[in-house]
Amino acid sequence: MKVAIFGATGTIGKTILWELMDRGHEVTAIVRDPSKVEMVHERLRVEKGDLLNPDQVADLTAGQEAVVSAYGPEFGEEEELLEVTRSLIEGVRRGKASRLVVVGGAGSLLTDSGEMLMDTPGFPEEVRTLAKAHLDAYGLIEESDIHWTYMSPAATITSGPRTGHFRIGMNRLVTDDLGESTISVGDFAAALVDELDDPQFIGSRFTVAY
Repeated sequence: MKVAIFGATGTIGKTILWELMDRGHEVTAIVRDPSKVEMVHERLRVEKGDLLNPDQVADLTAGQEAVVSAYGPEFGEEEELLEVTRSLIEGVRRGKASRLVVVGGAGSLLTDSGEMLMDTPGFPEEVRTLAKAHLDAYGLIEESDIHWTYMSPAATITSGPRTGHFRIGMNRLVTDDLGESTISVGDFAAALVDELDDPQFIGSRFTVAY
């Protein structure tokens, strides 16, 4: 499959890139600084591009069977997430890529109480603004007319190993018997590429956790 990925130099994006390459896909990594892409491979093409420029998004994703966005804003720059989301949707539409898979946030997942995770007691105040921005971005994606999938992580994403074993949910936070919700970045990446290889959630959100 031909896959374009934005955000391939971040922790999550880099792991998704490795997973894509391990499975034999032909990948275009679109980044602001190509020198930060450490991998060199005959199936990997690295292009310089700006997610805030829909014309560049369209040009660089044209003909791709899937586009993955692992973009994440810096703290204090949460408003950029909405600008990026609008540009991404417009660019993917213009470029006529087959589908878009977006790495989002966990804050808007529903808990057993019926509240969103970001509205529950104990949710870190310092990430509430980011969680709200992810919710607003999800709304833009949900209202779009492209083939989209929105993937939320567990409440906590760790640097643990890839096991290949996890549980899948949709709009509700997945927790274990102790009420914990965690996933390793390796298994998160594996679940995302599973969805690319065997689509189950086009036009919907899903989440993964142990």
